[in-house]
Amino acid sequence: MYEYIRGTVTELTPTYAVVETAGIGYMVNISLNTFSEIENSPAAQLFVHYVVREDAQILFGFASKTERELFRLLISVSGVGGNTARMILSTYSPKELQSIIATGNAVLLKNVKGLGLKTAQKIIVELSGKMTAVGIDEREVQAAPDGAVFDEAAAALAMLGFQKAASEKVLRALISKQPSITVEEAVRQALKSL
Repeated sequence: MYEYIRGTVTELTPTYAVVETAGIGYMVNISLNTFSEIENSPAAQLFVHYVVREDAQILFGFASKTERELFRLLISVSGVGGNTARMILSTYSPKELQSIIATGNAVLLKNVKGLGLKTAQKIIVELSGKMTAVGIDEREVQAAPDGAVFDEAAAALAMLGFQKAASEKVLRALISKQPSITVEEAVRQALKSL
């Protein structure tokens, strides 16, 4: 029904944004990925997905059409609702998620808070052939970040007292830039960024 909302960002949190356009403030649920894209912008254009339920009308907003299409694919899987899909897109960037699905890495996908292994496997099975729908040729997708390095480095940073979400975001960026990074080097470089 709605394609996008463009306007002034009057309120912004990691989970939602209020975008004012034509004198109306729209509360739009967003992912952490979208939050980081619009964080320092006074205005934004969010591609929206509108959900009408018996008890609520909800807008989900995304910084890119690709992220919105991934969200729509995720909620098409039985047992995956809007909030779960948003949590997945908050944990992994669209490229990382496409890579995880294309390589069938259910173990890495189940790292999302509240997502079990069976649901992760179901998502991969149901979406594995649908990446071309969002403009990705599955043959060109690189392998997902090494889960063992990521998990060990995240655990080390947690033991040092750093917040899980911030640590994981920094580690994902490091591993995507340097796929062959060691655990020690990942922790060392993450400490510089945190």
